[in-house]
Amino acid sequence: MLDNLTNRLSGVIKNLRGNARLTETNIQDALREVRMALLEADVALPVVKAFIAQIKERALGQEVMGSLTPGQALVGVVNDELVKLMGEKNDALNLAAVPPAIVLMAGLQGAGKTTTVGKLAKLLKETQKKKVLVVSADVYRPAAIEQLKLLAEQVGVEWFPSDGNQKPVDIARAAVDHAKRHFFDVLMVDTAGRLAIDEAMMAEIKAVHAAINPVETLFVVDAMQGQDAVNTAQAFNEALPLTGVILTKMDGDSRGGAALSVRHITGKPIKFIGVGEKVSGLEPFHPDRIASRILGMGDVLSLIEEVQKGIDQDEAAAMAKKLKSGKGFDLEDFKAQMQQMKKMGGMSNLLEKMPGQLGQMAKGIQGAEAEKSMRRIEGIINSMTMEERRKPELLKASRKRRIAAGSGVTVQEVNRLLNQFEQTQKMMKQFSAKGGLMKMMRGMKGMMPGM
Repeated sequence: MLDNLTNRLSGVIKNLRGNARLTETNIQDALREVRMALLEADVALPVVKAFIAQIKERALGQEVMGSLTPGQALVGVVNDELVKLMGEKNDALNLAAVPPAIVLMAGLQGAGKTTTVGKLAKLLKETQKKKVLVVSADVYRPAAIEQLKLLAEQVGVEWFPSDGNQKPVDIARAAVDHAKRHFFDVLMVDTAGRLAIDEAMMAEIKAVHAAINPVETLFVVDAMQGQDAVNTAQAFNEALPLTGVILTKMDGDSRGGAALSVRHITGKPIKFIGVGEKVSGLEPFHPDRIASRILGMGDVLSLIEEVQKGIDQDEAAAMAKKLKSGKGFDLEDFKAQMQQMKKMGGMSNLLEKMPGQLGQMAKGIQGAEAEKSMRRIEGIINSMTMEERRKPELLKASRKRRIAAGSGVTVQEVNRLLNQFEQTQKMMKQFSAKGGLMKMMRGMKGMMPGM
């Protein structure tokens, strides 16, 4: 996400090294590069113009104070303006209504609207302990209703049945009535999308909105659309009283223009961003954290939240106790650690939130390749006896051949796993002795392909 923009802005900062202060000349050169970086990121032109003018006004003639270099001084200004541009703070959902609080989801077909309904329902259930009901009013797309039913089962929320012969307004009204009678906290209504904006779709969603009067009307948009995403958001904003935007596919080949433009153009806050296909891949949108990521400073707060959410606290405490007692780290523990990491979205998802070089490491990891490698490692460990997992020193040639045959890999791959395990074992000893998350992350560098 936003890699090209990050790289270009890093180049601008490097070019300012050696200057004693920010002057009109060096700011002009730097802002030319910033402008190009923003346009390449598909940020809307009016936004680029306003953003550059604001930075120039604030940075011009600013003295470099204390130990700050001109590059650092400019980073401070750019960071502040990026945060302002994207909305300054996270706008949480406003569910303060007489239950059920109704959330209406709108957007074009293919933006990931139905998947986002499932992700948001899971988030509300787990973080706010809400009793959630979901319903699909998409009577046009084949299997849309069934897709939402399966998602509801997967995330553990209730699904209200509907079918293609009903009218969307009737479905929505019936769902509201059911939610009231069965004391649901939140009702989420998924609506039909089209491949492009048309009058029939807009008339239908206006009618649904008028019938159920939602407290939140969220526009779901594909971040990979760039400026098109902003134009579509504007059209929906004119037709509906939107309360917020959710950007999906922010982990894809996204240049990031939508994230920087949509708030400025529509005046509506970005409330969440979708990352990955997993139902856990929805994050509250924090402008200050995204600005930090863009400027290569990482997103340590989101990283901490991710780790706290993904780690089983009892398991972590048991592991710490085991290491402290000197019993050591075995292959069963190695497998458990990998399963924890999968819950947190994988190694690349964690590393991209780290500042500096560790964040850059994430770009070298191919997500699919890393996932495949983790599955292979689990298969090898599952082919071992419990005694072999507890005492890896037992693994001589004949046992390795049996394990390789049982897991469908070569003996060389079994050896490679054992080498990786030894590196991790050393790292865990260091970590338990001296502590330090950064040290542990650096120690992981050799564990995954491409790192």
